[in-house]
Amino acid sequence: MAWQLSALVMAITCLMLCRTSEQSSESELLQQLRKQLEYPRQLEVWNNPSGNTCYTQPTSVVTVTCEGDAVTELKIVGDRITKPPKFSGYPLPNVSLSEAFVIDSFVTTLTRLTTLRVLILVSLGLWGPLPDKIHRLSSLQVLDLSSNFLYGSIPPKLSAMSRLQTLTLDGNYFNGTVPDWFGSLSNLTVLRLQRNRLKGSIPASVGKATMLTELALAGNNISGEVPALGSLVKLEMLDLRDNELDGELPDMPTALVTVLLSKNSFKGEIPEKFGQLKRLQHLDLSFNFLEGSPPEELFDLPNISYLNLAANMLSGSLSSSLTCSSTLGFVDLSTNRITGDLPACLSANLNNRVVKFDGNCFSADPEHQHEANYCQQPHKGGRSGKDVGLVVTIVGIVLIVLVLSLLLMASNKRNCQRVTAEQQLLQKQMQDNSTPGMSSELLESARYISQAVKFGSQIMPTHRVFSLEELKEATKCFERSAFLGEGSIGKLYKGKLENGTVIAIRCLALHHRYSIRNLKLRLDLLAKLRHPNLVCLLGHCTDNAVDESSVKRVFLVYEYVPNGTLSSYLSGSTPEKTLKWCDRLHVLIGIARAVHFLHTGIIPGSLYNRLKTSNILLDEHHIAKLSDYGLSIITEEIYKHEAIGERQRYIQNNAEELETLQDDVCSFGCIILEALMGSKLHRKGDPFILSELVMSLSCQEEREHVLDPVVLGTSSQDSLSMVVSITIKCLSVESSTRPSIEEVLWNLQYAAQVQGTADGDLRSEVSSQAC
Repeated sequence: MAWQLSALVMAITCLMLCRTSEQSSESELLQQLRKQLEYPRQLEVWNNPSGNTCYTQPTSVVTVTCEGDAVTELKIVGDRITKPPKFSGYPLPNVSLSEAFVIDSFVTTLTRLTTLRVLILVSLGLWGPLPDKIHRLSSLQVLDLSSNFLYGSIPPKLSAMSRLQTLTLDGNYFNGTVPDWFGSLSNLTVLRLQRNRLKGSIPASVGKATMLTELALAGNNISGEVPALGSLVKLEMLDLRDNELDGELPDMPTALVTVLLSKNSFKGEIPEKFGQLKRLQHLDLSFNFLEGSPPEELFDLPNISYLNLAANMLSGSLSSSLTCSSTLGFVDLSTNRITGDLPACLSANLNNRVVKFDGNCFSADPEHQHEANYCQQPHKGGRSGKDVGLVVTIVGIVLIVLVLSLLLMASNKRNCQRVTAEQQLLQKQMQDNSTPGMSSELLESARYISQAVKFGSQIMPTHRVFSLEELKEATKCFERSAFLGEGSIGKLYKGKLENGTVIAIRCLALHHRYSIRNLKLRLDLLAKLRHPNLVCLLGHCTDNAVDESSVKRVFLVYEYVPNGTLSSYLSGSTPEKTLKWCDRLHVLIGIARAVHFLHTGIIPGSLYNRLKTSNILLDEHHIAKLSDYGLSIITEEIYKHEAIGERQRYIQNNAEELETLQDDVCSFGCIILEALMGSKLHRKGDPFILSELVMSLSCQEEREHVLDPVVLGTSSQDSLSMVVSITIKCLSVESSTRPSIEEVLWNLQYAAQVQGTADGDLRSEVSSQAC
């Protein structure tokens, strides 16, 4: 007996511990949600972390309902009700939650409340695309996420929530099409998607949601015809206002109480069956293109109280024997073409009824009516004038477009011959090096801006946001062994991620404090710079200021390129690493392609890119990759200081020359000059006059005293002359006489072909990135 009593005590103790653990777990999840919502004042009632939130007093803004210790209902109504006129998907200070909010993590926490049946999170500033994983709340019956900043498509996996009865997503920024899977929600009674940016048409499958009592899609960009809704026999409220719907009005379910179809483009006559909607109380068909006479039965429906037919093209006259329901309190017939006398039930002030009928041709109140002929032939004369005005406007627009087209053709004409010659010159190498899946004809006709498409098969990692903890772990807290160097632009570290990826981390100290949103816009633009000859930017990490309103440091995370800089291959310090002329051309062409992409491959272009040989890295295949590009997007001050400081060794203190060297083309000319001179330039050490070097290159007799012996020994005379010529143009003091980067690239590719022919092997790989 004693052992049985002992076992019973142990069982009761375990049960109590389990319940306490469950209670603690649910409370911890709610506290975590509170933290993720950035501690809204409405949740100050949860200030006691050790308390049981199930026992907090429900209010109009916060309700937690539990069965036992399991949360079944969570309702939080915030005060972030301000809606900006434009929202581009980025967090808005004091309007939405901050940049630190991650909706995927927030929804993950929510889905751990597995017993939830009611979830209402309104005006809390939630932002981001709603994750598919929301469907894991399989017991959910009510989901209301209205008045937030959710965007993207409505997750398709919501269709798996078979118990869902109410879905409300009003006042967000969803911009996909209207989902076609609502018919699979057999228990859905309320569907509200108002004031979003939904487009496309209303799918016919909505008619399969036969339990619907309320369908509200107002304030979107939905177009097309309204599908048949006759199968929705329980539908009581239909709100499709302020869309782009057209076609004729469909027959309506007889259970409807409220029908709101204003501000669309419906046409045709009002169906006679509308006069059979005995439960109808509120009908708004205003601001459409409806024609014919309004069915007189509408005025005498037994429950009708509000009837708005304004701003249509209704015509004809109303019968003098028209009867009005005693419940009818508001009628608006204004701005139509209705003629004749106003029926007695509309002209007398019965039951405090409000009747508006201005802008027609009624005989009553002539001061606010049109002449009779306006309503009888309203558009043959009147509209002809409008049509003439419309035709004149269209003709004017066409003429302006033609003039602009002619100007554009004239400006491009001088480039046509060069482009044609260029395409003929590159035809063979394009055929030899076309990317699989793309025709050589397409590549031949493409301009240089599309050259990067040839490398589309090279999959680049997706740019992502790193946490500071990840970078500390990768570099062992930025210890000395991870330090690679430091320049005016910031410190550089080498690290290794948890998955084994080796990375390079550039730490930028921002002298100008950017707001978090401003910097995010700049980093997003930098992340779009993807090209095979650019060191791949894997992601970034921001270190916010103490007040959390601005950023003091940003870490840029790049792929690690192991084989050193171009400068080390040209210095002559390691003879076995010295590059031959064809290899140097290979490198120069790759970097020229990268710079051309930076200038023209994105809008706006990145024009100041810190071009120098120490920023050109070579991978294991000797493919050149430009590093530290585009940083002027983040901070111009760093670039200018670096550009001037690094180029001091090329020139004497001359303000004009310092200014010109901030230009990418001139900087690229310095890179070509270094490729031509090699070890001779590196041995000079002291600053020298750039113009004297250019003079030496121009003179055939002095050229062999300036150029690197390796270049002289491995290049053909024609190829070398072409490169020297374009170098001199790049280094011109007059910026107006410098070539474009496109012209530089073309000349380098032509020189590579000439060199290949001289070598006897047509080295197409020199000009096409064979690796």
